[in-house]
Amino acid sequence: MEKERKVWDKVHLWESELEELKAIIAKTELVETVKWGAPTYTLNGKNVLGIGGFTNYFTIWFYKGVFLKDPKGILVNAQEGTTKSLRQWRFTTRAEINEKLILQYAAEAIEVERAGMAIKPQKKEFAVPEVLQKELNASPEMTTAFAAFKPYKQNEFLEYICSAKRLETQLSRLEKVKPLILEGRGLNDKYR
Repeated sequence: MEKERKVWDKVHLWESELEELKAIIAKTELVETVKWGAPTYTLNGKNVLGIGGFTNYFTIWFYKGVFLKDPKGILVNAQEGTTKSLRQWRFTTRAEINEKLILQYAAEAIEVERAGMAIKPQKKEFAVPEVLQKELNASPEMTTAFAAFKPYKQNEFLEYICSAKRLETQLSRLEKVKPLILEGRGLNDKYR
């Protein structure tokens, strides 16, 4: 008895088109899995590409698509300014499916994965917000306690306070974290 194969199709408009893409991708050495509810194709456990259906299009997304040459200029960044590496190839009709070209792009994506190409995540640097700096200047005990944290825990506090847009919210958040800092407990320690 064959296990039912799920197809990620948010609007149930592209079922046969997605099955056609799956049949093409099955000709590669990639292994099909399901991640985040979508068919995802891996090489040695690393995500290479995925497929899915949306309201106005169905797509193949390449997890490291930024490294593909894309001679046809068909790949798009789904969220400009947010998405760093992933690129989509969008289709609006079955007629746009070109098996030979899809296999070429898939082969290049496999080579990119084999080469270990990746965009290194950028570390967010947070400046000490003015409300916290005033508190640190006024309290040597607070300064000592804050300095005792590892940088990642300091950044958690800084991000928590800085992410508030209003001064009142920043002050409220500072009041919430002061006891944690003085006790030597990190902001997210209860989740670790």
